[in-house]
Amino acid sequence: MNLTLKVWRQDGPNDKGRIETHEARDIPEEASFLEMLDIVNEGIITGGGAPIAFDHDCREGICGTCSLTINGVPHGPDRGVTACQLHMRRFRDGDTIWIEPFRAHAFPVLKDLVVDRSAFDRIIAAGGYVSVRTGAAPDAHAIPVEKENADAAFDAATCIGCGACVAACKNASAMLFVSAKASHLNHLPQGEPEKHRRVLGMVRQMDEEGFGNCTNQYECEAACPKSISVDNIALLNRNYAAATAHEAAVAP
Repeated sequence: MNLTLKVWRQDGPNDKGRIETHEARDIPEEASFLEMLDIVNEGIITGGGAPIAFDHDCREGICGTCSLTINGVPHGPDRGVTACQLHMRRFRDGDTIWIEPFRAHAFPVLKDLVVDRSAFDRIIAAGGYVSVRTGAAPDAHAIPVEKENADAAFDAATCIGCGACVAACKNASAMLFVSAKASHLNHLPQGEPEKHRRVLGMVRQMDEEGFGNCTNQYECEAACPKSISVDNIALLNRNYAAATAHEAAVAP
């Protein structure tokens, strides 16, 4: 396959970005999207140029680092996959492909296609964990969990924190990410004691980071490579209302 790439290039966080054109020649249809970029970078380096910077790690759809907007869609045209799982057979010979970083005020561009998503780390640090003593690993098997809650927790736990939900949202909202991380723990008995503190901390940190509000457009669910349901957002809103009421009731 021979393709034309329109790639966002930016030398650093404070530099002005630009779109550069690169030719991708003799790309195997079975190559993944990131493997295609590897081939293109080899050619750029051979010609004495600076390779295109992009994030990657596991390349198995687990780590969530391959944050690319491909033809205007986070992770590309396929549903339920990350950019590293997208294969070039999804495109046609001669296509022009536009590749940009995830766009959000809270995700500043570091270089080319690499963005800083440490805002997600700070949201997790604000409450996305269990700090109460819950016993060792074998003790967890002794605590009964209703199947409905276990299934909901497992589904929410599949979130890989890639940020596609933010990039897809016109408001750059992080509600799907925050709701998934909170829902994962709030559905389990080990997370119940800190439920109010967790929800308040994570939502308030999300607002502090500059993410936008949710207006129920559901682009986040459509772009999520793990198909996280927006039902988690509705649950987060209910939990937040309950937590703020509880906070007001116990305030001195």
